[in-house]
Amino acid sequence: MSHRKFERPRHGSLGFLPSKRTRHHHGKIKSFPKDDESKPPHLTAFMTYKAGMTHIVRDVDKPGSKLHKKEVVEPVTILETPPMVVVGFVGYVETPRGLRALTSVWAGHLSDECKRRFYKSWHSSKKKAFTKYQKRWSEASKDGKENPMAAEVERAKKYCQVIRAICHTQVGK
Repeated sequence: MSHRKFERPRHGSLGFLPSKRTRHHHGKIKSFPKDDESKPPHLTAFMTYKAGMTHIVRDVDKPGSKLHKKEVVEPVTILETPPMVVVGFVGYVETPRGLRALTSVWAGHLSDECKRRFYKSWHSSKKKAFTKYQKRWSEASKDGKENPMAAEVERAKKYCQVIRAICHTQVGK
């Protein structure tokens, strides 16, 4: 059994282990704020990416402090927020065990930038995601319907208590 000659506290929290590069660089919304039905529908979250860190020099404005009216250097995080586009929505019904997805509606055309998100290795894939959905959408629009997924939209309006938008960021812009 190995030992130390002198005891010392460990450096860093064990909660951040394993300390290695992440496989996915986008965050996940863990909880949504409570819905206020008096307000009109609006987005309650926005995607951002941590682009890096730097430091700033600022004047401290704390009367009574030793540092009052002095300059201090502080670390800051740089967040990048590329423009988002809505590519669909999911309708949820409330059950005794929580929310259950009832229906989801996707846009008729999804950009390659969006489809890449559904693959682990885009370059070696056949890129078949959403091809059957787009075919169904185009056939319905050829038949003269102005909104091919109108039945699903009406179903969501009638039964769903919560509707969440499916968004993706346009990093290329």
